[in-house]
Amino acid sequence: MDIAAKLGLIKQVGEEIITEEELKTLLETKEHPIAYDGFEPSGQIHIAQGIMRAVNINKMIKAGIKFKMYVADWHGWANNKLNGDLEKIQTCGDYFIEVWKTCGMDVNKVEFIRASEVVNSMEYWKKVMQVARNTTVKRITRCGQIMGRNDSEIQQASQILYPCMQCADIFELKADITELGMDQRKVNVLAREIGPSIGFWKPIVVSHHMLMGLGKPTSASTGVERGIELKMSKSKPDTAIFMTDSEEEIKRKINKAYCPEKIIDENPLMEYAKYIIFEKFNSIKIERPKKFGGDLELHNYDELVKVFEKGDLHPMDLKPAIADYINKLVEPVRKHFEKDKKAKELLEKVKSFRVTK
Repeated sequence: MDIAAKLGLIKQVGEEIITEEELKTLLETKEHPIAYDGFEPSGQIHIAQGIMRAVNINKMIKAGIKFKMYVADWHGWANNKLNGDLEKIQTCGDYFIEVWKTCGMDVNKVEFIRASEVVNSMEYWKKVMQVARNTTVKRITRCGQIMGRNDSEIQQASQILYPCMQCADIFELKADITELGMDQRKVNVLAREIGPSIGFWKPIVVSHHMLMGLGKPTSASTGVERGIELKMSKSKPDTAIFMTDSEEEIKRKINKAYCPEKIIDENPLMEYAKYIIFEKFNSIKIERPKKFGGDLELHNYDELVKVFEKGDLHPMDLKPAIADYINKLVEPVRKHFEKDKKAKELLEKVKSFRVTK
C-alpha cells in the first residue's frame, strides 16, 4: 500500500489530525509506526467502544500501524470509577478484552496492555514526574475533560495525577500516534507541547469522532465540549446500546431514539449508519409498505442522506432497519457471552457492579 492510500485510511479514522503533514512524514520514514488507544474499564461496553473501535483500529492496522490497546485500570481507579474498587475495575478490564476479541477487531495484530502492568516500572513513574514537573496544576485541571469531568468536578488529588499518567503513557508505550476520541485532545496536545523538552517526541494526534447517544441533544455548549456532552455514555444506559443487549432491547431503545425528520446533523441514527453500519455492510435494505414507497435498498451513506433529507424516508421506517443491522453486528458478541461459561460469568460480575461517573 502506498503512502497516499495509508494516509487516506487514517484520515477516515481521524476527525482531526495534528498534524497531517507530520503523519505523512512518519509514514514515509517508519514502516510500522505505533499507535495506541486506551479505556478506563468500568461497566459494560457499548457499540461506540466495541464495534466502532474495531472499525477504526482495523483501518489503522491495514494502513501498516502497529496498534496497542491500553486497559487503563489504574486510571479508572484514580478517577473513582466503580467507587474506586480496583479489583472490580480490573474485572471490567478482562471483560473489555473479551468483547474486543469477539466484535470483529483484528486482535491477532493488536497488543493488549494493562496499566497495572506498566505501573510496576520505575521508569514509568519517572516519566509521570517529568510530565508533572513541566506543567501546572491549572493546566492539568483543564485536562479534566479526558476523565469525563469539568474543572469543578475535579475533587480528588488522584484526579490531578491522572492526566500526568496519561501523558506519560504515550512515551512509555512508545506511541508515535495517539488514536483516541476528541475528548482526549487536551492531554494529547499537552504531550506534544512538553514531549521534546523532557527528552521525547511530539506524538501525532489522530482524534476519532465520538458517537452520539440516543437522546435528544439539549446541550448549549459548542465544539469539543458539546461532543462530550452528546456522546454515548454507559452512565445513561437507556441512551446507549451495549454489546450484549438483546434484540428486543436494541429495538426498544432505537424505537424511542431521537430522529427528527429530514435532519442529518446530530441525528444519532444517521451517525450509526455512517460510522458503523455502512462500514460493515455494502448495502442496507429498508422494508416498508408499498403505500409508503415499498422496500428501499441503499448502497452507501450518501444515498441514505439524500433520501432522508428530501423526506423520502421517514424516521419510523429508518428505525427498524437501523435496529436490525445493529443487532446483526452485536449478535456474535451476545451469543459468545451466552454460550461461553467463562465469558458468561464475567459478564454477570460486571452487570452486578454499580456504575459511577
